[in-house]
Amino acid sequence: MAARTFVPRYYEIEQVLRARISNLEPDAPLPSDAELCREFNVSRMTARNAVQRLVQDGLVYRSPGRGTFVADYGPHRHAGSLTSFTDEMRRKGSTPSSRLLERGIRPATRETATRLHLQPRANVMVVSRLRLADTEPIAVEHAVLRIDAAPALLGADLKSGSLHATLLGAGLIPTSGRATISAEPAAKDEALLLDVPEGSPLLVERRVILDQNDMPLETTETRYASGRYALDVEFHVEQPERPA
Repeated sequence: MAARTFVPRYYEIEQVLRARISNLEPDAPLPSDAELCREFNVSRMTARNAVQRLVQDGLVYRSPGRGTFVADYGPHRHAGSLTSFTDEMRRKGSTPSSRLLERGIRPATRETATRLHLQPRANVMVVSRLRLADTEPIAVEHAVLRIDAAPALLGADLKSGSLHATLLGAGLIPTSGRATISAEPAAKDEALLLDVPEGSPLLVERRVILDQNDMPLETTETRYASGRYALDVEFHVEQPERPA
């Protein structure tokens, strides 16, 4: 049996707080650093690191002299935030669920092997799901993961549970990644699943997620019904160069 990967305490605390936040209203208070220290038996620095990661993702805000509070997440996910679909829908007041379309082990395609830094035709874990909010289809999600994720995922509840929460429990920690976003027409099978006209525009997000060791863990393609989902983007305006 493979040794369990070490999970930093600040990350465990962060995940607990994320779950709590999904059930709280904007501006609701979070425990203070001192209260987190007592609850989780950790140092103030560890508690502060956990909260700071939530601040960076825009989930909470700090008010000097007052404490830490749940941020107004807005109607859409921030493009720069790695938030699970399950947590995102709960924050919006919806009930998330999934219809499992595929789950199993198979050889990686050349493209997938390249993305996950694997040898050609190496075995990978595949999970495809139709993601729903309040029974309304929102997205078709196709995830391919390293084979060491298979023991946790093969028997997991992926209909009502979170894939990323399952990975965390196995010591595989999704921490960062990169993504591309495009628009593509819905193929016939996708249109049937999402209950949209064939050829209608879909918002397509392709991302590679790294683990706590900065190694590729998962590559995912998610195809959203564009009328039911959107992404918020924050940006800085790049000033044009002045003529010489």
